[in-house]
Amino acid sequence: MNCLQNLQLSYVLPFQVSTRHHRNHPFCSVSLGISKSSHQNRSMAIKSASGSIPSAETSSFDMKEEKSETYSNNMTEAMGAVLTYRHELGMNYNFIRPDLIVGSCLQTPEDVDKLRKIGVKTIFCLQQDPDLEYFGVDINAIREYAKACGDIQHLRAQIRDFDAFDLRMRLPAVVSKLYKAINSNGGVTYIHCTAGLGRAPAIALAYMFWVQGYKLNEAYKLLLSKRPCFPKLDAIKSATADILTGLSKKSVTLSWEGSNCSSVEVSGLDIGWGQRMPLDFDDKQGLWSLKRELPEGHYEYKYIVDGKWICNKNELITSPNKDGHVNNFLDVLDDSSSVGALLRERLTGDNPDLTKDERLRIREFLEAYPDETEQ
Repeated sequence: MNCLQNLQLSYVLPFQVSTRHHRNHPFCSVSLGISKSSHQNRSMAIKSASGSIPSAETSSFDMKEEKSETYSNNMTEAMGAVLTYRHELGMNYNFIRPDLIVGSCLQTPEDVDKLRKIGVKTIFCLQQDPDLEYFGVDINAIREYAKACGDIQHLRAQIRDFDAFDLRMRLPAVVSKLYKAINSNGGVTYIHCTAGLGRAPAIALAYMFWVQGYKLNEAYKLLLSKRPCFPKLDAIKSATADILTGLSKKSVTLSWEGSNCSSVEVSGLDIGWGQRMPLDFDDKQGLWSLKRELPEGHYEYKYIVDGKWICNKNELITSPNKDGHVNNFLDVLDDSSSVGALLRERLTGDNPDLTKDERLRIREFLEAYPDETEQ
């Protein structure tokens, strides 16, 4: 048995999982850390024991808590799941395998030492600069300290938060960088985004699927048994097919008929549910339209007409989910009889697996992928 399995998992905070439902999607609720009421009770207990808490410290904690709540709300809206992250409680993580950890972001150089104590050799950060700035994380101080330690490497491979399409497009480059780092550094690898609930578990899943020999659903089941989270499986499936079939794009046009509205936007599609894209109005045709070049894949979207979310009855609509909600959708496909189309259909199905030859091809692809400039 690997000795890491016997290590005490310090700084691992409790999870709370429940379910509720949202406008368009069934939602899984994941809460990291302690509830707000618990903070209040703890603060009251401290006050009664020690007299008072300095107002500056209380104000700082309240500000961080408010930022966490705003971030959690944004994450819930964008990811299609009720996800909660409490930045003010510090770094949290879970061992997925003895050599692989998924967690939240490092906040101070001291967090580097916490990871060194449990055998981490590679810190793999997926955050973009705006993510770090939002919570006031000094990434340069963390990176400089890790470099000075000499026995741990800090790497960045940025992926846009709350964006499944960007995740799909970035997966090959990011997993290539991760694969090379693990081969070079060995030991335990710590993969993190901001909350450790979306991007980081997705990268871990892709690595387990492409490199470590897991079936995707097996890796997903193992991941969820260790850390409740919400990785975008469809992005991993599509990226897998992109590597093995090539990434071709086709032009598609979305349209909304009617001149009795002042604005028409679309959300979902290739920009994610957290963003919107405006349609242009054509006076001659009397309709709003948007042209996009999209890679092969399945895309769901919804129109926002004068601020109201609505489906276009003239375009394909999904079957109602268990809450009765529907979206428009389109499938961008190659010739359905081609070898590539059949392979993509298999790899984006319910329970995809890779043949020995396909896994070898993916490894060769990752090894040959051009190295990104370290940021």
